[in-house]
Amino acid sequence: MAVITQSHLNQLIKDQHCEDLFLDIYGEHEPGQPAIKRMQKLIDDCDFEPSALFSAPGRTELGGNHTDHNLGKVLCAAVREDTLAAVSLRDDNKIIINSEGFRQQFEIDVAEVDPRSEELGTTTSLIRGVTAGIVKHGGRVGGFNARVTSSVGVGSGLSSSASFEVLIGTILNDLYNAGKIPPEKIARIGQFAENEYFGKPCGLMDQTASAVGGILEIDFESPDNLKIRPVKFDMTRTDYTLLVINTGSTHTDLTYAYASIPEEMREVAKILDVGQLREIEEDVFLDKIVGIRKELGDRAVLRALHFYRENARVDQMAATLEEDDFEVFLSLVSASGESSRNILQNAIPPHSDGKEQGLAFALGISQLFFEQTERGVARVHGGGFAGTIQAYVHSEDIDEYSKLMSTLLGPESVKVLQLREHGASRILQLS
Repeated sequence: MAVITQSHLNQLIKDQHCEDLFLDIYGEHEPGQPAIKRMQKLIDDCDFEPSALFSAPGRTELGGNHTDHNLGKVLCAAVREDTLAAVSLRDDNKIIINSEGFRQQFEIDVAEVDPRSEELGTTTSLIRGVTAGIVKHGGRVGGFNARVTSSVGVGSGLSSSASFEVLIGTILNDLYNAGKIPPEKIARIGQFAENEYFGKPCGLMDQTASAVGGILEIDFESPDNLKIRPVKFDMTRTDYTLLVINTGSTHTDLTYAYASIPEEMREVAKILDVGQLREIEEDVFLDKIVGIRKELGDRAVLRALHFYRENARVDQMAATLEEDDFEVFLSLVSASGESSRNILQNAIPPHSDGKEQGLAFALGISQLFFEQTERGVARVHGGGFAGTIQAYVHSEDIDEYSKLMSTLLGPESVKVLQLREHGASRILQLS
């Protein structure tokens, strides 16, 4: 196989006029820098001759916590952490994927796309599901080899599964469909794979953020016709850094806790004679709140209240970013976090005996820190109950805050996030 050096990669980037693309997705494109070293290692590890590199970003949720599943709105963004693949065509029907950190090889025949019960919860199920989704939407599929590496860690809160699903869909779209399948449809195919093949009842936000890129306000009112609006804002022009902090708590055995949130919201909607909360105004809900509380109890009512307030907050958050009013944006982030923790109630696992409350612990420590500095804010990130929190930390406080959280939660717990404009795509042609 031909050897591709770091200098060769850099020359290919220049020849293909990809400098701006690489600056956006990695912040660099020079030999010796981490992104180029990573690519060279990925190529060196291939047991085939790769022809192209593909990248699908992770995502971070900025606002709209647990709103999408009831046809609400979210504010989200693609991040520089990505799933990266070196790829080559095959002349048979096999998709063969080797991934860094995994001993087993993942393989399917694209002629066999029916779901398999024994694959539930596996990487293979996602590959088969995405392939089936492409076929279901009228696209073409075929074989390819891929060597994959990911900086979107499992449990990082940046949605490693969505990044992987979107990556596979993007590769098939590029190799066999001339890139004609729109990113929004690639996102929907990824969700289909996760719901129907992997067996996880996820929403559509994660896949859409990865496929489209940038900061997005997404309205799920019409699931078959999403309203996706780019929000222009440059985070680097603020005095704040966006972090995710891994609390070390695990999502294991929490599927029922996540499922209870949309289920309870829909129970409220059912009493109001609609399928989803978005289908009826908040005033109607408030008029009937006494009767709903008697029938369903307090938690379902509170979660419905969170939905309405959080859904309205998304529009406000997007507007403040576009108006470059970051201080007001941070106050809305704080309100979002308080609502998730106290009204939606997704900071403490339902089965907790009080001994394991890593996410609530991280939020409490962060709150104390920001009260002392009189700046900064933290919130639940993503599904909640366990996993990660999100924090906006002033540049003068970043070292102290990072040291504190690393001491309490572990040396690898703090990750700085940088946003990226480009969604999933082929980023470099190698041959």
